[in-house]
Amino acid sequence: MPRIGRRTLMRGAGALALPAPALAAGERARELRFMPQIDLAFLDPHFSMTNITRNHGGLVFDQLYGTDTNSEAQPQMAEGHTIEDDGRRWRIRLRDGLRWHDGPPVLARDCVASIQRWGRRDVLGRELLAISDEISAVDDRTIEFRLKHRFPLLAAALGKPGAYMPAMMPERLAMTDPFKQIPEVIGSGPFRYIAAERLQGVRNVYAKFEGYVPRPNGSPDRGAGPKIVHFDRVVWSTMPDQGTAFAALQKGEQDWWEYASQDLLPLIRRDRNLRGEVLETEGNYMFVRFNHLQPPFNRPEMRRVILRAVEQVDFVNAVGGGEAELQRAGVGFFPPGLPDASQIGLDGIRPPFTPEQARAALAAAGYQGEKIIQISPGDYPNVKAASEVLADLLKRIGINLDYISMDWATMTQRQIKKDPPDQGGFHLHMLNVPSLSVASPLVNSRLRGVGAEEAGWYDSKRYEELRAASLLTDDAAERHRYAEQLQLECLASVPLVPCGVTLQPSAWRKDLTGVLPGVPKFWNVRRA
Repeated sequence: MPRIGRRTLMRGAGALALPAPALAAGERARELRFMPQIDLAFLDPHFSMTNITRNHGGLVFDQLYGTDTNSEAQPQMAEGHTIEDDGRRWRIRLRDGLRWHDGPPVLARDCVASIQRWGRRDVLGRELLAISDEISAVDDRTIEFRLKHRFPLLAAALGKPGAYMPAMMPERLAMTDPFKQIPEVIGSGPFRYIAAERLQGVRNVYAKFEGYVPRPNGSPDRGAGPKIVHFDRVVWSTMPDQGTAFAALQKGEQDWWEYASQDLLPLIRRDRNLRGEVLETEGNYMFVRFNHLQPPFNRPEMRRVILRAVEQVDFVNAVGGGEAELQRAGVGFFPPGLPDASQIGLDGIRPPFTPEQARAALAAAGYQGEKIIQISPGDYPNVKAASEVLADLLKRIGINLDYISMDWATMTQRQIKKDPPDQGGFHLHMLNVPSLSVASPLVNSRLRGVGAEEAGWYDSKRYEELRAASLLTDDAAERHRYAEQLQLECLASVPLVPCGVTLQPSAWRKDLTGVLPGVPKFWNVRRA
């Protein structure tokens, strides 16, 4: 296949940035201005799986545990825990000083209600509820889990870094139907959400929560450690295009650009006022997501053809701009560089099918030229670029494709619809998620074989049996062996198609210090 061209600057490279409110010098110094990857459409971290909602949730809400650089769960809201009854009884003690943004103390019953609400949406949460005989508040600061069997990774489940975020919220909000958004955004995290200043598609505002008490010891480490805030306000501004975002950063009208264009990274690094680095060093994992309920991709034979036809280099070139330091091809069902990554079985899908081989395989799989609907977000540059590569591939191998572009907010609604594709559903689409959110069988909801919506309603009894066994062992080497067996099952049943990993640079003004690795965090950072 001819290489898909390097992405160029989007329209508006010379455009002026959106006007920023005039602030006195002292006020401006205490305000951090941030340009997120995409507009924040959903405010409830139990309601939406989008990365942007997860990042928003990290400011406002807190978790009982946080995940550190070594992918280990560390107490966050929790002071610690005890384990009894051969691992079937956990007691988690809340640390002192936790308060909700509207004043009351955080109580164990708030956390119990939050876990139960999260557990109705998240596939890992549903599993946790299913193995729990009871989750209760023993007293105001103690949460007790009485489990049907031992579950060594309970803390890791409650500290999962990806969506759905196991966010703690007041009991009255946690009682909201999890399939409806909470009526107000109240958490116990280091920032309060200022709903009155929200302008959909343009701006979201957060204010330092003066009542927040950071952990008293340790160092900030991804989602773990103390969260110490140095800014009074954080303002998210959604930019119309990458050119406008770059101009705003250069002029100092904005401080931090989450998804800096790969094409612009050399210019950013040459600017003495800017700094450009990859913060999410595990990268973003790209994949094709199928609708497993609707023909023809309800048949594994059809999904296997797409798996065999994909050349990952084409996808990572399109998103990573051809920069070797920003892309990884040849990846399996768990992201490279993480403990469960493996090459087992991948030689069986190499080299990729030629277009002629793929057409023959499609015919053998029963494809008769029916229309296939691919949905794509026109306003999400990385996913859009990968979507265009997929569309080109599908057409070349003989798929009768209907490529439908829409805004990201609309696509997040359409991709959860089980309706037939010609009635508002879809056949397939691209996604790009933080590698940490799919790093292991514990947290990777995209591979769950329980008909869960997160994986396109994929169903595999074999996958679930292997995964369940892997979660019962304390031995990391044994868990990795299970991960290898899970990859072999995925190669056979094809819940999704891996398309590579890209590393996304961020850019910020050099007068900012303390920017932490990983997804954007707004504590520890300060202006020099």
